[in-house]
Amino acid sequence: MRTKRGVDGMVEQSPDFVQSFARGLSVIRSFSADNPSQTLSEVASQTGLSRATARRFLHTLTDLGYAVNNDSRFQLTPRVLELGASYLSALSLPAIAQPRLEVLSRQVGESSSMSVLDGTDIIYVCRVPVRRIMTVNITIGTRFPAYATSMGRIMLANLPEEELDEMLAAAPPEQLTTRSLTSIASIREEIIATRERGWSLVDQELEPGLRSLAAPITNAQGEVVASINVSTQSASHSVEDIRKLVLPQLLETAQAISTDLSAL
Repeated sequence: MRTKRGVDGMVEQSPDFVQSFARGLSVIRSFSADNPSQTLSEVASQTGLSRATARRFLHTLTDLGYAVNNDSRFQLTPRVLELGASYLSALSLPAIAQPRLEVLSRQVGESSSMSVLDGTDIIYVCRVPVRRIMTVNITIGTRFPAYATSMGRIMLANLPEEELDEMLAAAPPEQLTTRSLTSIASIREEIIATRERGWSLVDQELEPGLRSLAAPITNAQGEVVASINVSTQSASHSVEDIRKLVLPQLLETAQAISTDLSAL
């Protein structure tokens, strides 16, 4: 059953849908790298909840140990990681990929990551940072629009045609940089090209100066279940250098991870 959103931004679902639970999750999601500490008013504004409702959720999170209140500013605690621990412990991909990505990062001297597709976004599930090359601090759980990223285009390229069209329609492209592809037709064309060559290169479309090269991770059935990438600054490597020096190592690592996964 597909979800839809009402005018208040909340998901409308079946009679079994628990709206109060959804609102509580929206309070947790309002905290981010850009907003690690918030006042009650800021949380209410971010979530669209009333101050009274936001207060109840924040104090519940505090009582349960998922948040702390310091001088009327709330902040999540590391205990929130428990909420994703079951998923991550069941997901064998990060454990398999981590040592392979560490070797890859040492070989090419750049950061490497793994992500999975979550709706119209990619979500990072594994990362080996070498240096910070983006204004956004990328951590496990960071999201980006799939259409604008190399890892996202890898996974979009392996969707059935109808599902691909639905995904592109659901996330209209934005002008993120001067080099961003801004039409669905041009993005779809690049995704089809990605499908044909088996890897994706995004050159400064997500952030100025950032180049990213990605390859697919497949399971025993040959299905693309994730993607890995290498990210570098445009000042460090030309596009030709990336294709010549980084791509072979990336494809070899992707194949090794896929083989490891298929052996489970």
